[in-house]
Amino acid sequence: MNNMLTNKTALVCGSTQGIGKATAMKLAEMGANVILLARNEQKLKDVLLELSTENNQKHHYIVADFSDPSGLKKVITDFLSQGITINILVNNTGGPKGGPIKDASTEEFINTFNQHLICNHILVQAIYPGMIESGYGRIINVISTSVKQPLPNLGVSNTIRGAVASWSKTLANELGEFGITVNNVLPGATNTIRLQGIAEAKSEKTGETVTEIFKEMASESPMKRIAQPEEIAAAIAFLASPDASYINGINLPVDGGRTKSL
Repeated sequence: MNNMLTNKTALVCGSTQGIGKATAMKLAEMGANVILLARNEQKLKDVLLELSTENNQKHHYIVADFSDPSGLKKVITDFLSQGITINILVNNTGGPKGGPIKDASTEEFINTFNQHLICNHILVQAIYPGMIESGYGRIINVISTSVKQPLPNLGVSNTIRGAVASWSKTLANELGEFGITVNNVLPGATNTIRLQGIAEAKSEKTGETVTEIFKEMASESPMKRIAQPEEIAAAIAFLASPDASYINGINLPVDGGRTKSL
């Protein structure tokens, strides 16, 4: 798919590590101009230097924190005022801490709702008019297989991820007539800092080693391993490409077959 995204511009959220970084690098390899978005400016600068410029792309970064929706709105509005049109939006941010839903505070739900759905919505509202005008639009939300099958001990995440999935499907229905597709990628267990943190928290509670927990996670997939971020990025990149022009409003699990539902 090299050069398929030449002259296209992609905004990738949470792009200093894990799935976000892998996605930014893949889209740059495909010829896109990439805008990185995260809260750590030094990490953004470091990743910027790793992005391919073989097609003479111009890459940028935006510093923003999804815990501050109003701040995000100001930052993206100011950035777009420079006359930049974004054709591809990858909404991606880390999930909340684990734990059973019965013990979750209302603040956890509110904070996670803001960080995921509200911030996604702010970005979409700022960007979709430019997608319509340019004649090309791809919105891809990285959420979780929990929208198909709730995951144990991730009560708040299960709840908010489901809300994002429904928001996304509704958006797909509204924007499809403009040639803008809206899809969700649902990663299974993936080798990221987030998964490491979940394993460490479980290790403290159960006494199992992190290695043992990772093996258990791998065993849940028919492929008997966890994913690498680049494998999730490949699915995102396909949905961002012209080849996915008639794929709209779907949830795409990338989990090695772990999810039991069709």
